[in-house]
Amino acid sequence: MIELSTYQQRRLRLAEQMQGGVAVIPTAPERPRNRDSVYPYRFDSYFHYLTGFGEPEAALVLVAGAAPKSILFCREKNPEREVWDGFRYGPAAAREEFGFDEAYPITELDAMMPKLLADQPSLYFHLGADSDWDARAVGWLNAVRAEVRNGIAAPSAIRDVRVLLDEMRLIKSTEEIAALRRAAEISTAAHRRAMQQVRPGRHEYEIEAELLHEFRRMGAQAPAYSSIVAGGANACVLHYVDNGAVLRDGDLLLIDAACELDGYAADITRTFPVNGRYSAAQKDVYEIVLAAQAAAINAVKIGASWDDPHQAALKVLAQGMIGLGLCTGSMDGVLESGDYKRFYMHKTGHWLGMDVHDVGDYKRGGQWRKLEAGMVLTVEPGCYIRPGEGVPESLWNIGIRIEDDVLVTAQGCEVLTLAAPKTVAEVEAVMEEAI
Repeated sequence: MIELSTYQQRRLRLAEQMQGGVAVIPTAPERPRNRDSVYPYRFDSYFHYLTGFGEPEAALVLVAGAAPKSILFCREKNPEREVWDGFRYGPAAAREEFGFDEAYPITELDAMMPKLLADQPSLYFHLGADSDWDARAVGWLNAVRAEVRNGIAAPSAIRDVRVLLDEMRLIKSTEEIAALRRAAEISTAAHRRAMQQVRPGRHEYEIEAELLHEFRRMGAQAPAYSSIVAGGANACVLHYVDNGAVLRDGDLLLIDAACELDGYAADITRTFPVNGRYSAAQKDVYEIVLAAQAAAINAVKIGASWDDPHQAALKVLAQGMIGLGLCTGSMDGVLESGDYKRFYMHKTGHWLGMDVHDVGDYKRGGQWRKLEAGMVLTVEPGCYIRPGEGVPESLWNIGIRIEDDVLVTAQGCEVLTLAAPKTVAEVEAVMEEAI
């Protein structure tokens, strides 16, 4: 769990970087599902990063300056609605519980904002993220501008608050790393359970249910993203989420699934045989992807560029594809021509944190940014072989991806998801332990 003092320190740090002005960070809206229900609620990551407050209909206003002030706007207490929807803090309790300087009903936000923006140099806002909030911000600014003849000045600049927050969120604290490590532990246990439950004749959605069972059983609040449970040819569809097919003897099963715990996500992919034993062709492709991942993980260290792990993986994959008869020519030629992209068409990783594809620039000043201690990224090479001219039939419909979560450390890196079985021997041994 993140301590209250951590949220307060984050707000102070943001205020210091603003060097004056007012920031407005709203949480996510509830999403209607039909006439009388909504989808399960998930807060906005930026808002939660600064507040720890999980209710909908809320916004943080941060007034920077010599004496920074954090103000929460949230729903009022409503005993009648709490009977139907559950507990609400209300402004008074939220201010005390979450350490805000002030708190008011969300219904007062539009009336108070022009006063808070008066004579401020800048409005820090997530302009362009939500058209309704954009319109409200324009309304606040116009209300301040209407007071110009009374000697009141409106902010002269609108700045994207996400630029500052993205950099703050990119380097994980000790508390955040602990949350990510626990999310990884839960997710690795779920993958192990899935391996033990797979057998020919079961449906993809049955295995998805095993994953969800383990997530909740071990305390995670939800899956971090829509689980991919893709058997056979479905594994060659990168974002396959139908999860409805029957698992067939002789096919591989690709599972890309992980949980979210206390706002922090894991992200794991494993690929294993439905019948518990890799065929010779499957093993050949699998070992290439596994070697590519090992090369990429070895390239994760302080001072390396973001792109170094990807380039390390590409060299192994390209050489492997030549050996399998998927590509022809030299490794350098395959890389230069991009011929490998027929079978590997995505990057080797992404930032990980509160969001599965977490925030943070990958390039700065046109150059790949350097890795620093505290950054967390995925390493996920793959190979997806669809039937086609010149493709050996023995390799048709083999789709393999191996993905782990990796923390950059002073010693190099730590694989947070290492406990998820990965080598051929490990996977086959776990699958023998059928539940």
